[in-house]
Amino acid sequence: MAMTRSELREKIMIILYQIDIYQEQKIKYDVEKVIKENLPIDNEFVKDIVFGVITSNDSLIETANKYMVDWTIDRLDKSGQAILKMAIYELNYTDTPEVVVINEAVELAKKYCDESVRKIINAVLDRIIKE
Repeated sequence: MAMTRSELREKIMIILYQIDIYQEQKIKYDVEKVIKENLPIDNEFVKDIVFGVITSNDSLIETANKYMVDWTIDRLDKSGQAILKMAIYELNYTDTPEVVVINEAVELAKKYCDESVRKIINAVLDRIIKE
């Protein structure tokens, strides 16, 4: 069964969330296995984004913090952090249209985060594309 990009982004967010928990708890994990647990089909888009976010994590955090006003990404809940990192990665390293990236991130935030986090995500992404 084919999944939409929106559904795949939701899976990516869940995978990134899970990996963040593993890292925080110092639990050993294999990224490929975490992906397979959450997505039984092989998907290059998912792998590219997951590995890209993990590889670029420090610069994604730096970018997020640069565009936050009186706030830092580590103060967001883990879902919000995963959504924001994924969106920044997608804006910077893929050819996905900016409007699509922002819309997808905001929709995920509506589902998984409270309104204040959704607004922060939207504002940060908006500032990034305007610069």
